[in-house]
Amino acid sequence: MRWESKPTPDPKKVKEIQEALQIPETIAMLLIQREIEDFDSAKAFFRPQLTDLHDPFLMQDMQAAVERIDQCCRDQGALMIYGDYDVDGTTSVSLVYSFLEPYFQKIVPYIPDRYSEGYGISFEGIDVAAEKGVQLIVALDCGIKAIEKVKYAQSKGIDFIICDHHLPADKIPDAVAVLDPKRSDCNYPYKELCGCGIGFKLIQALTIFWKEDPKELSSYLDLVATAIAADIVPITGENRILAFHGIEQLRRHPRIGLKPLISQLKKPVSVTDLVFIIAPRINAAGRMGSALTAVKLLIEKEPNAAQQLVTTIEALNSERRIIDERITKEALTLIENLNEKERYSTVVYGEEWHKGVIGIVASRLIETHYRPTVVFSVVDDTMVGSVRSVKGFNVYKALEACKDHIIQFGGHKYAAGLTIKKDRYTAFKKAFEQVVQDRILPEQRIPTVVYDLEVPLSELTPKLFRILDKLGPFGPQNMRPVFRTNNALDSGHSKAVGKDGSHLRLSIQTEKKPMIGIAFSQAKFLTHTQSKKPFDLVYTLDENEWNGRTSLQLKVKDLMT
Repeated sequence: MRWESKPTPDPKKVKEIQEALQIPETIAMLLIQREIEDFDSAKAFFRPQLTDLHDPFLMQDMQAAVERIDQCCRDQGALMIYGDYDVDGTTSVSLVYSFLEPYFQKIVPYIPDRYSEGYGISFEGIDVAAEKGVQLIVALDCGIKAIEKVKYAQSKGIDFIICDHHLPADKIPDAVAVLDPKRSDCNYPYKELCGCGIGFKLIQALTIFWKEDPKELSSYLDLVATAIAADIVPITGENRILAFHGIEQLRRHPRIGLKPLISQLKKPVSVTDLVFIIAPRINAAGRMGSALTAVKLLIEKEPNAAQQLVTTIEALNSERRIIDERITKEALTLIENLNEKERYSTVVYGEEWHKGVIGIVASRLIETHYRPTVVFSVVDDTMVGSVRSVKGFNVYKALEACKDHIIQFGGHKYAAGLTIKKDRYTAFKKAFEQVVQDRILPEQRIPTVVYDLEVPLSELTPKLFRILDKLGPFGPQNMRPVFRTNNALDSGHSKAVGKDGSHLRLSIQTEKKPMIGIAFSQAKFLTHTQSKKPFDLVYTLDENEWNGRTSLQLKVKDLMT
């Protein structure tokens, strides 16, 4: 890895905030790096308030959206809540469905089938709405490019409200309302909400419009926090407020459907748990079966029924894990056999590769071959692909440059999806490789670890850890602090661990008892550490529980000898 340090904070500012807050210098420096430079901004950071959320009616088309939903309610019309099949989509549908269900005699949750319908709004979904007598569809986490689909719905007498957070094209659909802060004509102050976050702004606006108690909205924040974590949006501004209170909701009063998953955790739920434990299970429903299973879980009110759904989802997740490990091995072998180690991009496909896991496989391939990656699955005469990127490289714009070879695509800077004709695979692969070669910077081809501060091990105390923890929730643009320590020495008790002995359990000398660190896939350094030669390391600080005892532990990101 390439090690990169954040700029050293201004010592004068550090001293000022250190004295104002009566905090250690290390914490003061971390706050300055996060542009928190005075008492008031620190108070807002450490104690995010729901009262600081923006007025939802600042969002373009919000008034039209709530008026159309209100009209549908007064007319006793049928309503469909339509969402994508990932965590952001399923939480969005669950949130808006459970909020509106008491107001409507007929309300239908709908998630498109990943395989027969694909991403976003589908003609099939609109046909289902028409069959069920639906007059209004609220689409969440999708729809910003569904111009033809919205026209089709209008021909069947169905209106659309679109709640999306993806980048719009030059033209937006002719819907009753299009809620998307990334619209060029939208003056909403915060642009980084996820789809579920925009769904929350919609129910916030309806609460105001219907003069309901805003305190009732807290019960929906567990879903919003789950979506924020899973969709990897910046945890700044409103997202930080929503994530902070959503995690509190998850810890104190999680919904019935999430309780069985949360009860498995040894510590209070965190963003990390949402990303690596909760989200993969919610996602597994849509990857391996029907995403509506996840929605049913998230809106379930009866504990026994929720437990049965969790059992189903756990089985799907286990199946998903087996399949994505197999496909990853096959893809790595393919790259080896094609002699493509030196390329600037990875583009691979398999005739039998499961469409539901190719996004996970793309991420795993980047761990071995660090470069923008596309993994395709074959569906009849088309190929459906998942795209993942490396730090700093915009794959969405790269796909735009290859659009002559693509049927459709959508997504973000770092993750996207696309569909191509099977006979265009070779042309697309060549075009994508050329675009990456032309645009990627040399430093973007090397994995980079950015560290906040250089500290001696003597500074790492339980008190410091407790204060560090209050900087959370952690995520993009507010990552868990990464420290660097130079000239560390092995205490003589480091060893290789794990089933295959590939991980390194460090035991590092300090003035008191040794500091333990875990370095995944770094056992190759054991010979060096045992030689008593000094080494540098970058790491985050964590707690480890063993036999009822809690101690500090380093989660090592990289070592340098």
